[in-house]
Amino acid sequence: MWSLSEIAHTIHEWLNTTFNSTLATLIEMVVAGIAVISLFALLGLVLVIMERKVSAWIQIRLGPNRVGPKGMLQSMADTLKLLVKEGLTPNGADQFLFNLAPFIAMIVAMLLMAPIAFAKDFQLWDLNIGVLYVSAVSSIMVISILMAGWSSNNKYSLMGAMRSGAQIVSYELSAGLSLLSIVVLTGSLQVSEIIQSQSNGWWIFKGHIPAIISFVIFMIAVTAETNRAPFDLAEAESELTAGFHTEYSGMKFALFFLAEYVNVFIVCAIGATVFLGGWMPFHIGSWEGFNHIMDFIPSSIWFFGKTFFLIFMIMWFRWTFPRLRIDQLLNLEWKYLLPISMVNILLMTAIAILGWHF
Repeated sequence: MWSLSEIAHTIHEWLNTTFNSTLATLIEMVVAGIAVISLFALLGLVLVIMERKVSAWIQIRLGPNRVGPKGMLQSMADTLKLLVKEGLTPNGADQFLFNLAPFIAMIVAMLLMAPIAFAKDFQLWDLNIGVLYVSAVSSIMVISILMAGWSSNNKYSLMGAMRSGAQIVSYELSAGLSLLSIVVLTGSLQVSEIIQSQSNGWWIFKGHIPAIISFVIFMIAVTAETNRAPFDLAEAESELTAGFHTEYSGMKFALFFLAEYVNVFIVCAIGATVFLGGWMPFHIGSWEGFNHIMDFIPSSIWFFGKTFFLIFMIMWFRWTFPRLRIDQLLNLEWKYLLPISMVNILLMTAIAILGWHF
């Protein structure tokens, strides 16, 4: 199987032969940080144009078609516009917290990149509690939103932040239980072991109906956690002008905007890893010939293909369903998704104990 690990090992060996171990480790960390920041910038450009093209396709219209060939450079034009716009801080705002909030959103997104396996043996940090780490760190995102809403000294921003807090705290329960149902099957929280457990088939197929239910609940819950429509009550334009980032402009607004899209990528990457095998090719049991053919496709293409498929699903949700009211949003979680998730995890536990999965 094709792997990016050889590139990483070559760079690691060259650094260790050229510099002492401490300096080599420091340089590796700097290179990894630059790579993640570059990935953030690239994801922002790609996902914004993808969002517009997908929405245009669903609504039977053209979408951006002026800047660059078929409008593909529209994202770069938007980035340039945000770079030259003045960043304003409103009178009466808490300047320190107001300016800090966007950076916390980006820092949380960068931390979440650590356990994601982008390809075979190509991972920043394969810690043994990877899934728990993702669930815990992702919860910090609500702090930046609450901080932005409160420090703006704007009633619309504060209301949007309070909505977002209630929404994220609620839906992360269902998202966590959905991931936990697959952890029960694998017996490990480590991302690499979860992927290896799917070498003879992805869990969405091997785990029977409870795995499919977990996947559906996970996709609904992470759509709400990332404040995406139809769950975008935190920034409902028709009610709150722009919610928690009403007062933000320039690059501070751009950081929030970028963090939202990066978070969409991260939750889809986690979903692809846990339910769809991550970088693992599509294997069917003992079909050696078929499995061998699938192995010819590079592992990074499998990972990004699955991730962008889930991103497309989330974008499809946005342009299909109308925005929910806040009471409908919370009722969906507490009256339906959470009870279903709790029953589902009991079923999954029974399947794991009795060995009924494939």
